[in-house]
Amino acid sequence: MPRKRKASISAPDSKTEESTEEAPPSKQARSETSQTHTMESYPASKVYRLIEPGPVLLVSTGSLTSNTHNIMTIGFHTMLQHDSPALIGACIGPWDASFESLKSLGECVLAVPDASIAEKVVDIGNCSGDEVDKWSTFKLDAVPAETVQAPLVGGPGVIANIECVVVDRRMVSKYNMWVLKAVRAWLNPELKGQARMFHHRGDGTFVVDGEVLNLQERMVKWKEFQD
Repeated sequence: MPRKRKASISAPDSKTEESTEEAPPSKQARSETSQTHTMESYPASKVYRLIEPGPVLLVSTGSLTSNTHNIMTIGFHTMLQHDSPALIGACIGPWDASFESLKSLGECVLAVPDASIAEKVVDIGNCSGDEVDKWSTFKLDAVPAETVQAPLVGGPGVIANIECVVVDRRMVSKYNMWVLKAVRAWLNPELKGQARMFHHRGDGTFVVDGEVLNLQERMVKWKEFQD
């Protein structure tokens, strides 16, 4: 924590009559005394642990019909636009085996896994599709999608699937950030009302969805986004 500065004390000028009123604090002094000292310093390089975006996802790429489909785990992604169309930013780099498939085909599927298969999802992210057939190794169901070549991820532990196409590659070379447009979405009816997404905290620990805080009545500015 930063140390408080000690106020400098100087003797009054002998030629000047000592004032009986205390001088108002300077702007700098007010700023220093108003700062809180209860916060601890935190490394700026680790802020991703403070604002991790959304739930952990599975990303399906390649083509199911040509048996080139692969799957990976991702934690860095964010919504960019609500609708018309819905846009999603996803960080997928050349260190990922799925990178070349996404680059060549410009399509993928984002699958939202339930917390019940969290360990499997982590294991999927611990190996490369260049070395392991993840679909068979982890007993994943590859289901034909409607609009893209990559398969949906089936099974009771998957909450939803979002078919996506790449619509902007301008940030890929600099940030490995792909802008995806959602073109079709699917929900697992068996998990309706029971699904629990899980979120990576950036350090190998996760938070699972729990209590729902319903403030829809107060969100008067955003009624069009409520059911």
